[in-house]
Amino acid sequence: MNVDLSQAHWFKSSRSSGSKDCVEVAFLDEGVVGVRDSKTPTGPALVFAPGEWDAFTADLNRGHLDS
Repeated sequence: MNVDLSQAHWFKSSRSSGSKDCVEVAFLDEGVVGVRDSKTPTGPALVFAPGEWDAFTADLNRGHLDS
């Protein structure tokens, strides 16, 4: 999936401590969600389709991705 991220508005979680070592998220056109590492803002980003993002965040909330 090719997505233009040049106009994305990236933000950190409200639970972030404000440091540079965070994950940033951007809600993009058509419900697509971008995720990137704040330490390398010009680096690669993961892009989730709406259903993938919903499943990912549901698993996070249920603790299914805890190690």
